[in-house]
Amino acid sequence: MRIAFIGAGAVGGFYGAQMARQGHDVSFIARGAHLEAIQKNGLRIVGPLGDYTVKPQAESDPAKIGHVDYVVHTVKTYDNAGAIPLIRPLVGPSTSVLTLQNGVDSAEEIAAVVGEPATLGGSTYIATAIDAPGVIRQTGTHRRVVFGEYFKPESSVSARVKTLAEAMAACDIHVEPVVDSRHTVWEKFTYLAPFAAFTGAARLPIGPLWSDDYIKNMFLDAVEEVANVARAHGVKLPDDHRNRVYEYAIKLPPSTRSSLLIDLQLGKRIEVEALQGSVVRRGAKVGVPTPIMAALYAVLKPHANGPVAL
Repeated sequence: MRIAFIGAGAVGGFYGAQMARQGHDVSFIARGAHLEAIQKNGLRIVGPLGDYTVKPQAESDPAKIGHVDYVVHTVKTYDNAGAIPLIRPLVGPSTSVLTLQNGVDSAEEIAAVVGEPATLGGSTYIATAIDAPGVIRQTGTHRRVVFGEYFKPESSVSARVKTLAEAMAACDIHVEPVVDSRHTVWEKFTYLAPFAAFTGAARLPIGPLWSDDYIKNMFLDAVEEVANVARAHGVKLPDDHRNRVYEYAIKLPPSTRSSLLIDLQLGKRIEVEALQGSVVRRGAKVGVPTPIMAALYAVLKPHANGPVAL
């Protein structure tokens, strides 16, 4: 299988390395010092599942790679304006493009470039970070990918989804192929957008927030705001969705931080537009009020390009 990853960072780099390790023809589109390190020394993975190095093709120009069977899009959403056009040279008549980005806008943005028939959607649950140029550290053992058709689901898991899922599973990736990934993406979004908003705005992990009943109930009210936006977009969520999120959240280690909070603490850009901004804009479009998420969006928006120094 020929597969290209747009981005060789914490997410794409780890999954791509796992597949390259098992003999798949993996290529990366990367840039800067990370690209140079991969080209010179390969891509090294370190962590609880073992350390290893792979030496895949890595380029800044996708034309040097050409058409592949699958493209997996894993860069941060704020890089989409420059990254999504890089997909086009990789796409042939039978190429499928899978986005694993946060938020609910990515599949539509990619489909605008390569077409809805080529586009797959999905979510990932993983704990990894770039340790140094060319080195990715796995900070936990979970490595789950849930994906499937996004625009026109079939009655069962499609053949192209099944093919990629089987390949990933054989590479020790915990994969769940689904019939309708739009539901999967939105379901994660209803939790992730408030989680990132509350932890980011407070500059605290979930523990201190969840231990305060007032904040906990406000958090769950925010989840319900996003769930109502999802329902207005035709996404069927169970009536007890709020309780399901509660049962999930109480099991999180108190030290759990959102990636948005981690990026803030590292002085990086944050995905506020793809998360909180998207909730507010989509809610306004369908007439669903989102007062809690709108307030948190206003708090985080000034830091979109990194923490503002006073």
